[in-house]
Amino acid sequence: MGADMNTRPVSIFALGPSSLPLAEKVKAAVGGVVHAPAGLAADGHFGKATLAIAHAFDAGHAVIGICSSGILIRAVAPSLRNKAEEPPVIAVSEDGATVVPLTGGHRGGNDLARKLASALSAHAAITTASDVMFGEALDEPQDAVLANPQDHKAAAAARLRGEEVRTETTIRVVSGGPRHLVYHPKVLAVGIGCERGTDPDDVRQLLTRTLEQHGIAPGSIAAYGSIDLKEDEPAITQFPQARFFTAEELRAEKDRLASPSAVVEQEVGVPGVAEAAALALVGRNGTLIVPKVKGKRATIAIAQAAQAADLRQPAGRPRGCVALVGIGPGDSSLMTPQVDFELWKASEWVGYSLYLDLVEHRRNGQTRHDFPLGDEEKRCRHAIELARQGKQVALVCSGDPAVFAMAALVYELIDREPCRIAVTVHPGVSAFQMASARAGALIGHDFCCISLSDLLTPWETIVQRVTAAATGDFVVSFYNPRSLKRTDQIVKAFDILRPHRKPETPVVLASNLGRPTEKVRILRFDEFRAEDVDMLTIVMVGSSQSRAFVRGDGQTSAYTPRGYARKMGLT
Repeated sequence: MGADMNTRPVSIFALGPSSLPLAEKVKAAVGGVVHAPAGLAADGHFGKATLAIAHAFDAGHAVIGICSSGILIRAVAPSLRNKAEEPPVIAVSEDGATVVPLTGGHRGGNDLARKLASALSAHAAITTASDVMFGEALDEPQDAVLANPQDHKAAAAARLRGEEVRTETTIRVVSGGPRHLVYHPKVLAVGIGCERGTDPDDVRQLLTRTLEQHGIAPGSIAAYGSIDLKEDEPAITQFPQARFFTAEELRAEKDRLASPSAVVEQEVGVPGVAEAAALALVGRNGTLIVPKVKGKRATIAIAQAAQAADLRQPAGRPRGCVALVGIGPGDSSLMTPQVDFELWKASEWVGYSLYLDLVEHRRNGQTRHDFPLGDEEKRCRHAIELARQGKQVALVCSGDPAVFAMAALVYELIDREPCRIAVTVHPGVSAFQMASARAGALIGHDFCCISLSDLLTPWETIVQRVTAAATGDFVVSFYNPRSLKRTDQIVKAFDILRPHRKPETPVVLASNLGRPTEKVRILRFDEFRAEDVDMLTIVMVGSSQSRAFVRGDGQTSAYTPRGYARKMGLT
């Protein structure tokens, strides 16, 4: 099996019900997750197949499609960059007779195709010359990397001519040549300890010097590790394969340390972070080959696993992350590709049940963590706790996560109760943006958004803000305008605005945006009735300059001019 296939996830795509039985056979043969359109019995589902295939490819999954080669090629083509790094993409004909590796043949794709062909009694249409002639690819070693890829073509050509080509597998730096291919097995783990705020460049330079001094090839490094106290340290998180251990887990390596330190033990609870982390990564059968090396503010150590298989799934845990994703107002077509990708790669989905239901058709094996309306703090704390366990969490918000949603609360919680997880925010289309777009261009000039909910904000403060918006002549978007218990806030807000707005000022009422029951109305300020508003409605009030007019098709549009009339010399 190729260099990455032992640990690379496998995503299998069935584009319709007729291909599901074959997809299940593929899964039985090579493992993985079967994805199919919503409504079919599969492990995961997708809305648009090509987008889901592209996400899997971008995430480094091996992609197997029960479909034509053309569909897969069009899906991944925009992401093709470097054949040495791209994951396998394999097309399987719907009759199961032909298996075609399209990309990543030398990254495990050819071996995967052969395994599939054997299981399905099919033909593996492999076109790589060395594979065809010798049943192997010289640049596809088992759990290793080719150190001199520039010599691969010459060596392969020599083999095809029947000439001898020497291969060597070593963790040492060795110069190869056109008749001498050198492979570095992925058997090394680097443990790192550092002071808070250490420059990432210092750690990289320390590692480079250490490898050079010992003649060790960087290509043999499979993993990096440290204590969980350094989970948010850029000097360590710069390494994408970084894993983290508790002090208790590292203490289990105490008897194997070459240079234990009482000072370090008093400071962090373990007598040596770098050596212990390296040893914890390679397991009890591994050995320490480079004891602790000190830099100005960091230490590193290198351990070697007994076999590459020991590092296919390293011990420890990755740094957890909460990705706050804004799914927009509910219409999948308005969700950004980045949000869709974050949903795809997360292992956990956390959110209000209604929001999770809106993206359920995109779930591909993630665990749902549902919360009722009103449990905002609980759902944020739960997402943070999952991330503290090393999990990748998508905290699902409607609209934009930073607009009256969960992003601010997550940051507030980790500000008050510091933790070392990663947090990312991925914007979405907010209700005020879509309401303005549906109406025309009401936010064409200065605007503001004000929540009328006084559950968390004192009403006196809300009054100050509405008054400032009224006198400042802003277009105002009112969130949370009315509920069963709060019925008069929107009335009071209009009372504040009334002295500053003309009767004909356009008002937009937009409900259930992006959903089948969407309703958008444009009316005059003096026609507004609070009874027409509920919690699923956003209310937008124009400025003194906003206008509404009826077009030839009978549709009313509202907009706020920016001032171009003066520039054009018009009244």
